[in-house]
Amino acid sequence: MNPSIVREDAAAALIAQWLPADETRRLEFKRVSGKMVGKALETVCAFANADGGVLVLGVADLKEHKGSARLFGVEENLEAVDELLRKLRTEFQPPLNGLLLLRLPVALHNGSAAGQRGHLLAVKVPRSAQVHSLVAGGTYTRLERGNRELSAEQITELSYRRGTRSAAAEPVPVALERLKTQAWQRFLQRRGPLSGSHAEQLLNLGLAVEVDGRVQPLRAAVLLFADEPGSLLASHGTRADLRVFVYDGKVAVPGADPNFRKEPKTIRGPLIDLIDRAVGVVMDELSQGVTHSGSGFKARHVYPERVVKEAIVNAVVHRDYRLNRDIFVRIFDDHLEIESPGLLPKGITPATIRHAGSKARNDLIAATLRDFPTPPNLDAGEGVKMMFAEMDRARLYPPQYRENPDAAVESLTVVLLNHERPTAWDQVSDWLDRHGTIANADVVRIAGVDTLRASKMLAGWREQGLLVQLPGRAKRNMAYAKPQAPELADPGGLFSGAPENKPVETKKSI
Repeated sequence: MNPSIVREDAAAALIAQWLPADETRRLEFKRVSGKMVGKALETVCAFANADGGVLVLGVADLKEHKGSARLFGVEENLEAVDELLRKLRTEFQPPLNGLLLLRLPVALHNGSAAGQRGHLLAVKVPRSAQVHSLVAGGTYTRLERGNRELSAEQITELSYRRGTRSAAAEPVPVALERLKTQAWQRFLQRRGPLSGSHAEQLLNLGLAVEVDGRVQPLRAAVLLFADEPGSLLASHGTRADLRVFVYDGKVAVPGADPNFRKEPKTIRGPLIDLIDRAVGVVMDELSQGVTHSGSGFKARHVYPERVVKEAIVNAVVHRDYRLNRDIFVRIFDDHLEIESPGLLPKGITPATIRHAGSKARNDLIAATLRDFPTPPNLDAGEGVKMMFAEMDRARLYPPQYRENPDAAVESLTVVLLNHERPTAWDQVSDWLDRHGTIANADVVRIAGVDTLRASKMLAGWREQGLLVQLPGRAKRNMAYAKPQAPELADPGGLFSGAPENKPVETKKSI
C-alpha cells in the first residue's frame, strides 16, 4: 500500500484548506510518533464504520499550534509511518479496502527541521459497506470529534444500519397458515410446483427456519405472502404499511390543523400488492394536477412514471424492517417525497448513489419478488441509474437523496422536484461535485450571468433544497454546498480521482 505523490501546487491548495481547520467527524490530524500507530488505526476503523474521512499525518493539533507552525511532517518518525502502512493491510477484520494514500510535499516550520522540505501523509478512508474491527481488539465509530469504541449491542445495531444484517431474514412467531394466501398461490404459479408440505416448501426456499423444533417463517415470508403483514408484525416491532399524504402548498404545516388537501390513505397487503396499489394511488393523484390556493392556477406533475414506480419499489424493498415505522409518500404542489425507514445500506451515500446504484438490504425480499408474475421493476441495481437518466431526459432536476440520521426513526427521503432544470444547473452541479462549494462569483463565471441573476439562481436552488448555505459566513462571503456533501472541498479532485489537473504522479514512495 504505497502513497501517491501529489503535485506541489495541488498539495499547497489542500494544505491551505487544512491549516485553519479543527478536527471534525470527517477529519483528524496527528503528529507522527511511536504511539501514533494504534490511535491512527482506531481512527481509520472509526471513519470506515461512520461516514468516511481523512486522517492527516504530520500536522499538529490546532490547540497546540496555529497556521503553518502546525506542519511537522512525517519525517518526525518514518519508522512509525512504515509500521502504520503495514498494519493498514493486516489489522482489520474484515479487511478494509478502498483506502487512498496521498503524500503531499510541504515546507516544515517547526523544530530542528524548520524551513526544510518534508511531507504530510493523507489517508482517505471511504464509508465502508461492512462493519470493521481491529484484529487486536475493538470496533470503533466516529463522533463529532474523536472516536468511540462500540459495545456488542452497538456493533449489532451498526450491522443493521449498514445493511450487513437484515431484519427481514429473522424468524418471527407467526402461524404458517397465515401465509397460505392468494399471494402465495400467485407466487407458485410463476415459481412452479414445489414438493412437500407448506412448511417444507418454505424451508426449502429459505423463507423459514426451525426454532426449538418448530418451523417459523422469516419476516420476509410474512411481508411477501400474508394478507395483512403490517398487522401481524406490529407486535414484533415492525410496521409494514405505506401511507400517502397530499398537501396543500409546498411544505407540511404541523399542528392540530395540518394542511392536507384530502384525507391520507393507508395502503396494506403483501409487498407485491402493496407496491402495485401504491404506484396506482400516487400516479392517480399526480395525474389530477394541483390547483394552487388563491390563484386558481393548475399545475401538472410531470415526473416519469418509471421514476415514481422505481422510487416506491426501492422504498419497499430496501427499507429497514427492524424499524417500527411505515413508508410515507408526500405529494406537494411542486415536489414529491418518498420517505422510508433506515439509511442507505452497504456503504452507499447520497453523494455516490447516482453511480453506485441501489444495493439490496433485504436480498431475500428482492430475489423472491422477481419470482412473482409481473414482478415490479427490479433492475438488478440499475434502477437508480435509470431514475437519473429519465429525470434528465424529462429536463427535470435529478432525484435528491437525503438521509435523516437524527430523526426519531432514522430514514431516507427521495425528493422528486416538479421543476424544469435550467442548463446552468448541470454546470453548477458538476462544479460542486469537483470542488465541494460554490459562491456567487463562481456562478457568474460558470453560467455567464450577472451578479444579481446569479444571486437569484442560488436563492432558488436553496429554496428547492438543492443547496445549503455554509454556516458562519458573512453575506458578502456566502458560499453553498449540496445537502450532505463532504464537509471539506477537494481542490483538483485529489480524493475523487478526477482526471482534470492530474495532480497525482505515478511515483510510489514514502
